[in-house]
Amino acid sequence: MATATSQMRGVAIRAASNVRLSKSAVRAIPLARRTVQRQTLRSLKVSAVASPAVAAPYPEEQELSGLQGKAMRSAMLKEWPEKKEILGVIPEHCFKKDTLKSLAYAACSVAITGACGVLAYLYIPMKASWIGAWVAYALAAGTAGTGAWVAAHECGHGAFSDNKLIQDTVGYILHTLLLVPYFSWQRSHAVHHMRTNHITEGETHVPALASDEGAQSMYKLRETFGEGPFTLVNTIGVLLVGWPLYLLKGASGGPVRGQTNHFWPYAGATGKHALFPGKWTEKALWSDVGILAVLGGLGYWAYAVGSIWPVVALYVGPYLVTNAWLVLYTWLQHTDVDVPHFGEDQWSWQKGAFMTIDRPYGAICDFLHHRIGSTHVAHHLNHMIPHYHAKEATEAIKKNFPELYLYDPTPIWKATFRVAMKCIAVEKDKNGLFVFQTKKPATA
Repeated sequence: MATATSQMRGVAIRAASNVRLSKSAVRAIPLARRTVQRQTLRSLKVSAVASPAVAAPYPEEQELSGLQGKAMRSAMLKEWPEKKEILGVIPEHCFKKDTLKSLAYAACSVAITGACGVLAYLYIPMKASWIGAWVAYALAAGTAGTGAWVAAHECGHGAFSDNKLIQDTVGYILHTLLLVPYFSWQRSHAVHHMRTNHITEGETHVPALASDEGAQSMYKLRETFGEGPFTLVNTIGVLLVGWPLYLLKGASGGPVRGQTNHFWPYAGATGKHALFPGKWTEKALWSDVGILAVLGGLGYWAYAVGSIWPVVALYVGPYLVTNAWLVLYTWLQHTDVDVPHFGEDQWSWQKGAFMTIDRPYGAICDFLHHRIGSTHVAHHLNHMIPHYHAKEATEAIKKNFPELYLYDPTPIWKATFRVAMKCIAVEKDKNGLFVFQTKKPATA
């Protein structure tokens, strides 16, 4: 490995000192760097087995996901590709946005969701005895509505269109109809991308420390009620109220930002760690205008028909399902028993982005949700890639960075229960990584 490293440095020095170096030699530099990374990774695997004196990537008792410890091994690599090198392997056309195509996908999601609502309104009686049919409708419409959520998500990222007016108009309307404060979330989600898997400055699904009082309570609840009941209740709780708690209180947000509120941008930390600094304060308030309009419309609907139940059946049910899908995706994209988080001393943008996990959601969900769960690694490496190019971008990343790309083949239901059961809080391990403690720590 030392020989390979020396060779790579030699190539770099010659490239810097000889302006007439051939193009093929210049292209060899990133190739040499990736070769060293692969050799480093292989040496980590071998050394952990061959020499007890060398620190293993993780302890023998470490519980593993379908990744089999790959994220923890890659987290220990000393050499990481530069951002320019990472993006350079993705075909250039993958970054190009097609406004008509984006509009067509968004319209398709809205049409499917709307069709579900019309059919339910026409053919399902508003009676308690038909609650099973209404639950089925909520599952169908909420699942379809998640596609509209994802389309608005692309607008917030700037991946929908080169026309900013069209992009923000579509995103604002779609997200507002789903009670998402468009500009507020646009800002907080951008922070999430900037500081992914940072233990203090990340945003959304930042794990608690095992020593925290809340984490200790969760461990005790699991111990008291047993893993099965705890996992079921925790899963339902996270999927049902996780999203509104994040919007209202900053639940699972970065500790440095305090208790934030997406509807009241003055809450939380100020200064360097403010979630809505400068112009974002006013933009957050403009988001509230749309939310108030939708809430007013829902209230008038209930008043006009003389009952709240049509609103609950036709809107609230699907709304909750869409929220559950959103939380499920983000939860599983960044959380598992062997996916570490980093302190400031070890974190880098590359490390955080490559800790994202792609998973197998199946053809139906990939179609309805625009591959948000199966191509999310590419999305974190560059959020400007439209979803209809994300699969090709993913293949390029997988081919060029096989040691870093994370894909867990575990069935979604099984991965969900594993995360809900085991991923309660993290502790700093001997390698300086913040790793989930699947068993109750001695300090808890």
